[in-house]
Amino acid sequence: MAWLVVHPVNTLAIRLNLHTLQNPGNVKVSFVSYVNQTIKKSGVISLYDGLSAGLLRQVFYATSRLGLFEVFRDELAKVRPTDFYSRLFCGVTSGGLAALISCPAEVTLVRLSNDSTLPIEKRRNYTGVTNAFTRIMREEGFKAFFSGSGPFVNRAMLVGAVQVGTYDQFRDLYRTQYNITHEITNVFAASMTSGIIYSVITMPFESAKNRMAFQKPDPVTKILPYRGVVQTIASIAKSEGVFSLWAGFSPYYLRCGGHTVFMFLSVEWLRRHMNAYFK
Repeated sequence: MAWLVVHPVNTLAIRLNLHTLQNPGNVKVSFVSYVNQTIKKSGVISLYDGLSAGLLRQVFYATSRLGLFEVFRDELAKVRPTDFYSRLFCGVTSGGLAALISCPAEVTLVRLSNDSTLPIEKRRNYTGVTNAFTRIMREEGFKAFFSGSGPFVNRAMLVGAVQVGTYDQFRDLYRTQYNITHEITNVFAASMTSGIIYSVITMPFESAKNRMAFQKPDPVTKILPYRGVVQTIASIAKSEGVFSLWAGFSPYYLRCGGHTVFMFLSVEWLRRHMNAYFK
């Protein structure tokens, strides 16, 4: 439900993040300018490129991340009080496991989202999520689905801690310390707060993941330019500047903050109705 709302922003975030890589030496463009250029060149409908892969990723990633967090949190509560550190530990663990489960869908999403922005002769011309998945498997092997898995898993562990973990903590904080007890207001405040924190912290790993997932081997040496999380982040910072790791931050925050809000509102709405139905 949340991804249907934020997918266009995610597409823009990926494309803007990769813009520097695909256009070396060009002047960096603002988010608003890039949106206008993209819509003028490819049309509004292009912002939904890779939607099927995005929804597929949420089926595996969001459900396992949220579901495992609550299971781990409740099990850990049997042996120690549920505090901030418990939530961070559960968030890191659930996030890392969720990323491993959904990495093939993530790589497929990145490929589909950005393929239409490449020069015609360099496009892979995927026709959909099934076509992209089968072609990656056939042409590059199963290992390609875990290209960029290092930063993806690392980012997911951070997201699990600073999104799900801090969200759970902020809900409790706003309820007990600031008397924000109205369900929707409490969820909105907690999710926006956690969204800000995790956007800033995870953006460098998002940049590294995008580069690694979208890269191609050197035509001569056949060596991939990005080979690990630290090497990729260091390479980007050295060649393009440290702040390039946050290239495309505006759409990334809109995606992170928006997805966090809509996701947790959806979760609470579904939980309330399911609890009423199964009573």
